[in-house]
Amino acid sequence: MSSGLQVAGLASNFDWKSFVDQIINLERAPASRLETEQATNRQKVTLLSTLGTKLSTLQGTVQALKSDTLYGKRTAASGTADSTWKAAAANDTVTGTYAIAVSRLAAATKLAGAADIGAGLNPVSGDVSGLTLANLPIAQPVTAGSFTINGTVVTVSLTDSLQDVFDAIATATSGSVTGAYDHTTDTVSLTGSGVVMMGAANDTSNFLQAMKLVNGAGATVTSTSRLGTVKASAPLATANLASPITGVDGNGDGTFSINGVSIAYNINTDSLSAVIARINASSAGVSAGYDTITDRLTLTNKTTGDIGLYVNDPAGGFLEATGLRGGTTFLRGLDAQFTVNGGSTLTSRSNTLDAAAHGIAGLSVTVDSTTTQSVTVASDTAALREKIEKFITDFNEVQKFIDANTRVSSDSKGKVTAAPLSGNREIQEWATSLRRMAFAAVSGLTGTVDRLEDLGLDFRAGTSELEIEDSAKLDTALQNAGTDVKAFFTTATTGFGAKLETYVTNLTEQNDDQQDRINQFNNDLDEQIANIERHLEQRRALLESAFIRMEEAQQKLKQQQTSLENMFAQSKS
Repeated sequence: MSSGLQVAGLASNFDWKSFVDQIINLERAPASRLETEQATNRQKVTLLSTLGTKLSTLQGTVQALKSDTLYGKRTAASGTADSTWKAAAANDTVTGTYAIAVSRLAAATKLAGAADIGAGLNPVSGDVSGLTLANLPIAQPVTAGSFTINGTVVTVSLTDSLQDVFDAIATATSGSVTGAYDHTTDTVSLTGSGVVMMGAANDTSNFLQAMKLVNGAGATVTSTSRLGTVKASAPLATANLASPITGVDGNGDGTFSINGVSIAYNINTDSLSAVIARINASSAGVSAGYDTITDRLTLTNKTTGDIGLYVNDPAGGFLEATGLRGGTTFLRGLDAQFTVNGGSTLTSRSNTLDAAAHGIAGLSVTVDSTTTQSVTVASDTAALREKIEKFITDFNEVQKFIDANTRVSSDSKGKVTAAPLSGNREIQEWATSLRRMAFAAVSGLTGTVDRLEDLGLDFRAGTSELEIEDSAKLDTALQNAGTDVKAFFTTATTGFGAKLETYVTNLTEQNDDQQDRINQFNNDLDEQIANIERHLEQRRALLESAFIRMEEAQQKLKQQQTSLENMFAQSKS
């Protein structure tokens, strides 16, 4: 078969290919109708999927309404303006107002060690020529710069010894003021021929403050207290302790205990700061602190109340050297004292007054002042109301969606428009059943709430949508009938939440089944369309073959006609 004859009309001048296309298109009409049906079905599946999402959202909201933790919530607050008390109430705390009068706050037991546990600047003599300012064991390190004595400026650097400073003062004041160190009192004195006036607004060194020197009315100014302190960051062996730690083994290891908890240390590697941190991190239940001004170590129970604080240490150990054994001041803790509604005096080890102290289950009040304040416990209905409003919104979303996609409407000219799911009576029944269930009473309840109407909810006039018709009625029910509201929503099996959740679950399953059926139907249509397409391809092949044979026959006739014409022409000639 000549490939050239497959070109339509080459021999016949007839466009048979277009003719075949027209025939095939006409015969393809059933497949086109099936494809249109598939498109409609896919639209329905999309709508059903959206409906399924809205049903799932409604189901989640109903489940939230069944949660026990949503009910019995309470607020607790002081009626005193700008109160710093902190009140909290657990679920189901008895509502009411409680006048709490605090006459004494709880305080922690404290063990204050002896002051001045550090050695003096020079414990043995008044010679301070070997003590540089940079290395003085004092509470406030000296800064380099200048300071003023009787109007004259004295300049110092950190490499100067304390004696160098005394000499500089004498030189600057032409000998009218002299300085000295007394090792017996561990103080510095400045003595002048008249009143000594120290300091100026433009001083740049804090030497005078570091030496605890304060202006007076006399010719001699002396440090207000001892100067030497412990070097908190140095190893204990070189920390300038007035009483060296001797109760350790050959390696410098020792232990002591606080409230029965053993604390280990090493005088060659551990500083005072490190041991304090170790105490605070231990299970001894105390906070240790060091005051550089008084050069004193203090232990304070982390728990308030009149409870003990016990220390134990071998002779010459850490506690003895730091003044926590001997010379200590023991301050007993205090229990808080208070009354509720004018009753008898109650006590609490903590300033957080809870049920163990006042007997009101669920109420906790943390106090910080000895005043009388009224704490009101009230129902916290905000979260529950929010969930009810969310239920109304999600319920209405389902109703509006079903209504919009199942309605049949007509315009002013009588043109009827049917929504994609208008023929689905099953879905329309879902909306009807949901409305019926929302409006029905819950059986078996003995309280004041057995239907949504008792909560002030009803259908908006002329619609299938819920609304809060009586907001005050809802608030009153939530505030005063919390137990009945809870029973209405949470009663197992027969409660509103249980019944509605079960029904919505069933609707979700039915919705999924409908989508599966439509998808399966579309798959069947795919097979039908494929069969039609195969038939049309065969039909096209037969038609094209017949027209090609026609072209071949006409070609042969033309060739024969040409041959005859040539023969007649030759015979005539």
